[in-house]
Order: sequence, then C-alpha cells, then structure tokens
Amino acid sequence: MDQVKKILGIVWMLLAVVVAYYGLSMFGIPKIMSDKQEDNVFGWIILTVLMPIIVGGLAIFGWYSFTGEYSDDKL
Repeated sequence: MDQVKKILGIVWMLLAVVVAYYGLSMFGIPKIMSDKQEDNVFGWIILTVLMPIIVGGLAIFGWYSFTGEYSDDKL
C-alpha cells in the first residue's frame, strides 16, 4: 500500500503542474488581457487567490505522499 501512496504522490504533483498550466494559459492570462471588466476581475481572482491554493494544496499533498508521511509506520 505504501508503494501505491508513493505512485499517487507523483500523480498529485503532476496534476498540480497540469492545473497550473491550464489555470494560467486558459483562465488567468486570457481573462486578464480581456477588455471586459468582469473578465479582468475574474482573471485576477483566479491568478491571485484560486491558483496558489489549488496548486499548492495538490503539490504539498503529493510531496507528503511521495516522501512517505502517510505511510503505515508513521500513523
């Protein structure tokens, strides 16, 4: 089971990279460059509030899982 947790840790860290890429390239930067005020505000909220929380949470959870913090020995 510990090997599965380590593999899933890598999956979570890769998912953090994918979410960061899509968040920046599809939601954040295009919305900030828009002329509409609603899109501009939404883009800044995504970049400054949501992206750090989501990407940071996925990356930290994946790192802890990969390094064995959730192993049966430590619980």
